[in-house]
Amino acid sequence: MGENTIKSLLRAENNAEPQKIGFLLLNEFSMIAFASAIEPLRAANRQSNQALFDWVVASTEGNASTASNGMTVQTATEPDALQSCRMVFVCSGVRVRENTNKSILNLIRRLDRNGAIIGAICTGTYVMAAAGLLDGRRCTIHWENIDGLAEEFPHLDITNDLFEIDGNRVTCSGGTASLDMMLNLITQTHGSALAAEVSDQFIHDRIREPTDRQRMELRARLGVSHPKLLAVVKTMEDNLEEPLAQTDIARMTNLSTRQLERLFRKYLDTTPTRYYLNLRLARARHLLRQTSMSILSVALACGFVSASHFSKCYRECYGRTPRAERSPE
Repeated sequence: MGENTIKSLLRAENNAEPQKIGFLLLNEFSMIAFASAIEPLRAANRQSNQALFDWVVASTEGNASTASNGMTVQTATEPDALQSCRMVFVCSGVRVRENTNKSILNLIRRLDRNGAIIGAICTGTYVMAAAGLLDGRRCTIHWENIDGLAEEFPHLDITNDLFEIDGNRVTCSGGTASLDMMLNLITQTHGSALAAEVSDQFIHDRIREPTDRQRMELRARLGVSHPKLLAVVKTMEDNLEEPLAQTDIARMTNLSTRQLERLFRKYLDTTPTRYYLNLRLARARHLLRQTSMSILSVALACGFVSASHFSKCYRECYGRTPRAERSPE
């Protein structure tokens, strides 16, 4: 299955009608992820001087959706208009759980039953999972949401890839990865030359593969290149649920505890203990915002032995309690 299935389903024949692709915009969707998906279709038509693609943009209410940046996209299209599309992407962003309801789940299930290829952009993967459309399929989602999706749907096969194509399911991590996903689809259906022309139009110097990493390398994220420090931080990031003692981390990276302390002070202006705690609290914040896990479950998933200790540390770091983190603003 995989890419060849998508290619066979979307292959354009001579004199064929344009391939119609739909976008269902949930409230608070990611504008950059949506624009990065729809603009390559427009550019492919322009560069080829043909109507290769057509698109339908619908909102859940049939009139408009507001993006996470506050901008409103007027669609004037009822969701049922998506029935005419060969492929439909669910586009969402922050607070995806709050912006998903039973009618949305039923709509994408109906589109699936009618034979459409169902896709997701950014946190739209959550909607597909909630609708039961990702069972037994590989999928991906924005790196910030991976932990939350895995906690809520532990049976899913979630990857860190930019995008995944598994049979008639397409999921994309969002952001500018939507551009690479569409460029890959253009390559499959209309050739690499056209995809390269579109990529050039967007001053995008390389079409990334699905398996390219989502996040910047640790070296770039931290702004340091000390190999021992990078090894320590990687060890910490890999052990958030069951935190390691500082002496164990030092031993595993062939450092003394004193050397460890000096490295963090010199390059990160903090202590190893504080840095490790902040990593665990950041993961907790993601889980609080993205799942319905109890506060105790979040605490345990991030290496805290009690809800009270977790709440105290959380308030010291973010200025609000875990319970307040979930309260509507």
